[in-house]
Amino acid sequence: MSRQRRLDEIVTTFLLNTCRLRPQISKHALEAVVCCVQLATVHYVQEDDLRLIPLTTGSGAEFYIEPMLPLVGDVDVMCHGSTELAIARGHPPPTQLPAEFADYVKVYEIIDYVPEIADSHLPGYVYLQLRYLLTYCTYDEKYNYFEYDHELLLPNLSRGPVEGNTGNLHGPAVTTDYSDTSQLPVDTVRCVRCLSWPTQAADWPTRHRNHDWPDSATVDYVVNNGCDVVGVAHRQCRQHELIGTLQWRLSFSRAEIVLINSWMPVQQIIYHMLRVFMKTERLTDNGDNYEPIAVSNYHIKTLMLWTCETEPRSWWTRNLNLIKICAELLRTLTVCLTDARCPHYFINNCNLLDSYCCLEEIASQLMSIDETWLSSWFVNNYIRKCSELCPDNVSRLFNDVSTTIKLQKAVSAVVDWRLNTALKEMWRLFQIADFLIPYAVSQLPDLTVLSCVYWTTKKQLHIYKLLTKYEEMVSATS
Repeated sequence: MSRQRRLDEIVTTFLLNTCRLRPQISKHALEAVVCCVQLATVHYVQEDDLRLIPLTTGSGAEFYIEPMLPLVGDVDVMCHGSTELAIARGHPPPTQLPAEFADYVKVYEIIDYVPEIADSHLPGYVYLQLRYLLTYCTYDEKYNYFEYDHELLLPNLSRGPVEGNTGNLHGPAVTTDYSDTSQLPVDTVRCVRCLSWPTQAADWPTRHRNHDWPDSATVDYVVNNGCDVVGVAHRQCRQHELIGTLQWRLSFSRAEIVLINSWMPVQQIIYHMLRVFMKTERLTDNGDNYEPIAVSNYHIKTLMLWTCETEPRSWWTRNLNLIKICAELLRTLTVCLTDARCPHYFINNCNLLDSYCCLEEIASQLMSIDETWLSSWFVNNYIRKCSELCPDNVSRLFNDVSTTIKLQKAVSAVVDWRLNTALKEMWRLFQIADFLIPYAVSQLPDLTVLSCVYWTTKKQLHIYKLLTKYEEMVSATS
C-alpha cells in the first residue's frame, strides 16, 4: 500500500472516529440558550409591545457533529421583532399569526426595486414598503387589517438588539460580550420575519433534482418556514445616498439550518474540514452569511449545498476517502473563483462573487493543491493540533512520526483518548447546565417558560423542560 493511500486512510479514520455525533446537550448550545433567554426578556421603553424573538443560527445550529477542534467561534443569533412582519408582494395580509407576535403589527411588502431610483434592483436584495397595520381582535381571535395609502420604505439602519447596547457593528450584526454567562462573543442580527417563501426564490422548491436531495418532505418544511429580511445593503450600494439606507438582504438561515442538519455525518465532516483548511490558510475572511471582500464560510456552505444536491449519496460514501472528496471540492471552488461566479443556492441569477483581483490569487493557491499535499496538511495542521489537547503521554508521541507506523501509533492514541473521555465530557456539560440555567433564571426576573417557547428547537427541548421544572421549584418556594 502506497504511503499516500495510507495517509488518506489515517486522516479519514481519525476524523470519522473523533467527530462525535453531538449529544443532546453541548456547551455552545447551552450558551446560545442563555443568550436567547436574555434577548427574549428585553423591555423597550419606547414600544412596550415590542419583544425580540431570537433564533440560534450559524455553526452552533447547523452542525450536529462535535469534532476535537472547535466548530463554533461565536454564538450567532437572529432576532425578529414582535411588531414587524414582511410579506411577499401581492400576498394578502395574514389574519392569523404565531403567538409571539404582538396585538399591533406593521406589515411590510417585499419589493425588488424602487422605480424612482435607477439601478436599485440586485438579485437577493429587496426593499420593505409599509403596506398594512394588523390589529388583533379577541372576539374572533384573528387580525384585522388597515391599508396604508402612502409608500413609506423601511430604512435598514442597524439597530442594536438591546437598548443601550455597546457592542461592535460587524455588517448587520452587533457583537456583544456576555462574559457573565458565555465564554464566546455573541453576534446578534436584527431582522424582519417573513412567514412565507419569497417569490425571489420561487424556483427553488420545484427545480429538478436528480438525486432526491433534499427530499420532498424537507423541501416542504423549508418552504413552510419562510425566511427573514436582514437590514444590510449590497457592498456596491452602501455608499449610495438612498439605496445604502433602504436596501435589505433576503436571509435563508432558517432553510440552511434544516438542510445542513439533514446531511450525512460524512458531509458535515467534509464541510468542517473545508472551513478549517480555508481559515488556517487565511483564504477566507471572518464573515459568515455576510458579504465578504473575498471568500467566506458562506461560499463554502453554498458549494456544499450545491454538491449535496447534484451528486448522489454514493459519491460521498463510495471508497470513503475524505481527502479525495475535499480535493475535488477545492478544485470546484477554484473554477468558481477563476470564473468569478458562485451561484446562490436559493435565488436564480444571483452571483455571490464579484470580480475582485484577490479571487485570482486565491484560485492560484488552490490550483496547486493535490491529494498528497492535502493529506500531509491535515496530518500536520489538524491531527497534530488535536494531539495538543491530549495529555503529555499522548501528545509527545508526535515528536517522532517519521514513519507511517509511528504516525499510525500516535494517531491511534489520540483517537483512544478521545473515545475514552466521552462520558467525562458529558458529565462536565451537565455541570455547566446545572450552573447556567439557575443563574439565568436568577438574573432575569421577568423570565418565564412562555418567553422561551419561541426559540426552543428539538435540540433544545430538554433544556426547555429543565427550565420548566426549575420555574416550578422557584414558584413553590416564593
